[in-house]
Amino acid sequence: MTTRCRMRETHAFVADSGAGACSRIPAGAARRPGEHPMKRRDFLTSSVAGTVAAGLTGTPAEALAGEGLRQSAAPTRRILIAGGGFGTAFIRYMAELTGKPRPKLLYLPTASADSPQGIISWYRACAPLNVEASHQVSFIASTQQPRGWDEVLLSVDGIVCSGGNTLNQQVIWKAHGIDVLLRQAWDRGIVLGGASAGSLCWFEEGTTDSRPKELSTVQCLGFLKGSHCPHYDAEPGRRPLYHKLIGSGQMKPGYACDNDAGIYFEDNTVKRVVATRADADVFHVSLVDGKVVEKPLPADRIS
Repeated sequence: MTTRCRMRETHAFVADSGAGACSRIPAGAARRPGEHPMKRRDFLTSSVAGTVAAGLTGTPAEALAGEGLRQSAAPTRRILIAGGGFGTAFIRYMAELTGKPRPKLLYLPTASADSPQGIISWYRACAPLNVEASHQVSFIASTQQPRGWDEVLLSVDGIVCSGGNTLNQQVIWKAHGIDVLLRQAWDRGIVLGGASAGSLCWFEEGTTDSRPKELSTVQCLGFLKGSHCPHYDAEPGRRPLYHKLIGSGQMKPGYACDNDAGIYFEDNTVKRVVATRADADVFHVSLVDGKVVEKPLPADRIS
């Protein structure tokens, strides 16, 4: 029979039941010669040490593992990106990744300056799905925002970030501390994702149209190592610039995604490549023997 001891709020130890229980010597009871009463501190130290030792040696104390003596495995950190077009199919896949029957999915439209049209499109895309959809604008007033950023961002199962101006997005997030909270969300296993600025934001760096006149580079959150190029097939200047930057060593190797194609990452490992149309591709782009090489990553169709 396994014996367990519980501690009341008064810190007095009592026995649940069974032989070998943690009992006290009744007041006034005789002790054998040379026997000394065990002080509470000594009892606690010896009990914990004995329990830990028992757990390590495979004794019946292994039954105490469920009592919280062993740490549970860390949540899987997950990100789902698309080069462009994070529609119903991608949202459905994100919902599945949460493992929840009716997940809470939040739309964060910072990069689009909280575009009302983008918010409407979000709810339309979620309408066919069994999800609890919501959104959180970034241009707020204290009198109209009763919940803290942490209360919003850390209470959901998935976060989808909008497309738009990645540079502005990063500046606003850092000013509000949203970047730190997104890291906490990732560490907690909340699924992160998005397309365009909503995919680029998770990498160390990438190509962007956030500045006047021409495409340039932007530094981002760095959850995913390396670089990213969205809209690989949709905007003519993206591919040659990405090749130039990687070929010159100005940008780290990384992932290029066509519109309607994307990648599911666990930590920094590519777990699955997906697409919603047959001719949408994903590539890993790197420098090999002084030449820029595009390695195609076969995609599974999702709908």
